[in-house]
Amino acid sequence: MLVRIALKRAGWCALLLGLALASPLRAAEKDADPDDAPKAKGVSFLSMTLEDKEAAVDRVEQGKMSKDGANTCVGCHDEEFKFPVFPLFKTKHAVKADPRSPFGQDNAQCEACHGPGNAHAKAKKKDKRSGNIINFGKDAWTPVKDQNEKCLTCHQNHQRIQWKGSSHEFSEVACASCHKIHVAKDPVLDRQAQADVCFTCHANEKAKFQQASHHPVREGKMACSECHNVHGENGSGLMVKASAREKCTSCHAEKRGPFLWEHAPAAEDCGLCHSPHGSNQAALLKKRPPQLCQECHSPLAAHPTVAYDGSKLPNSMFLGAKGCLNCHSAVHGSNHPSGVTQLR
Repeated sequence: MLVRIALKRAGWCALLLGLALASPLRAAEKDADPDDAPKAKGVSFLSMTLEDKEAAVDRVEQGKMSKDGANTCVGCHDEEFKFPVFPLFKTKHAVKADPRSPFGQDNAQCEACHGPGNAHAKAKKKDKRSGNIINFGKDAWTPVKDQNEKCLTCHQNHQRIQWKGSSHEFSEVACASCHKIHVAKDPVLDRQAQADVCFTCHANEKAKFQQASHHPVREGKMACSECHNVHGENGSGLMVKASAREKCTSCHAEKRGPFLWEHAPAAEDCGLCHSPHGSNQAALLKKRPPQLCQECHSPLAAHPTVAYDGSKLPNSMFLGAKGCLNCHSAVHGSNHPSGVTQLR
């Protein structure tokens, strides 16, 4: 009798423990949005491996095309839907007369990018994003590689030919993380809105543009893409030119030279002295002179061999205004016969 009672108590304890462990999981399942946690064959894509996701992509590609193409899609994706597509018809992607566009490819239309959508169209509402169609974006279930391959099918030309092996490709950045396709005008192509797209990842650069001296990016007078080639690079740190100096002097031509008397750091890399995204020093300088100059010129010939910080030279003329630039004004280089020390 005692053994039976002990077994019953153990059974009740196990049951209560199981219910306690299951209740948080049931609550999480109840609160979860089925669109945000897509499922296929009873397995959550949030817990699937990369191999499983790639297999799901293959199943989508091997599916059947929808019967009425885009007409099927707009039946649900109207202006009131969570994912509207009507603005797409104002873009180049929906130009039916252009054979290069998805809508000019033998009735492929939306399915040219999203894959065959017959299974997606027939799926229940809770399963619409369950791996039966290719999704795009930073948080989509579709692997970034497969997303970008869709885009590169048409867009692998000009600057984008260097996408393979670039910093953004190596960091697994999806094209749709930056570009918006189902809108009349892609924000990343708008000079005034482009920086906000870049700043979603580049928070450090966003902070620098808030400093006193900065390029007029946040004012909308410059765009990040005027200096950076975001789709590829040739070893120059995503610069549109072969080097940072070449890009800087494309605007600041008076600093280009060649000069009779070169200032070595200015001829090598503008970034040695300047912080291009922003600084609290004048002229985007990393430090204020003379401290900046003394990173290289210390001790100085014909000058005291002490730092010009005011501790030992309280009345020195070198502490006034622009420091070294009071005398060495041709700091980027000089063409004067007597300009060997950039005095003129």
